[in-house]
Amino acid sequence: MRIVSCTYALHAEQILFIFNEAIVNSTALYDYSLRPLASMVDWFADKEANHLPVLGVENEAGVLLGFASYGAFRVRPAYKYSIEHSIYIHPDHRGQGLGKKLLLLLIEKAQEQGYHTLIGGIDADNTASIALHQQLGFSHAGTIMQSGFKFGRWLDLAFYQLILATPANPVDG
Repeated sequence: MRIVSCTYALHAEQILFIFNEAIVNSTALYDYSLRPLASMVDWFADKEANHLPVLGVENEAGVLLGFASYGAFRVRPAYKYSIEHSIYIHPDHRGQGLGKKLLLLLIEKAQEQGYHTLIGGIDADNTASIALHQQLGFSHAGTIMQSGFKFGRWLDLAFYQLILATPANPVDG
């Protein structure tokens, strides 16, 4: 296995497969409809324009086993040091420690980029993801009850956060 920086040309279709599998079969994404390949153009463009990482784990054959990224937590300027992350693992490769590997890399990248708060919005029934975040020092920051509706039931969204020592010299504005 190797860690890669994902690109549209090499990874868009594989990322799209992982996204769409999560939409259809889980509450990892509170979406109803499959995403089209065209949506990946804007997704990658946003990541590149805002210097946001898209990290992946590939096997020796170049097959993407999972990926992770982060983006703005909220769009108001005062939130500029807070980011919300996402980690998705191919269904055939879950439970192998890839999520932990990717989350550790995201933490490292967030520190390098001078972010202060890393936030994960996790479906409250996703005990594996919650356990992973707690293992890496994230603390529960609150739950929004019945914030989503999917698969015929209400979903609770739990927020977990990790406060980083960075940035060294935060500024207003």
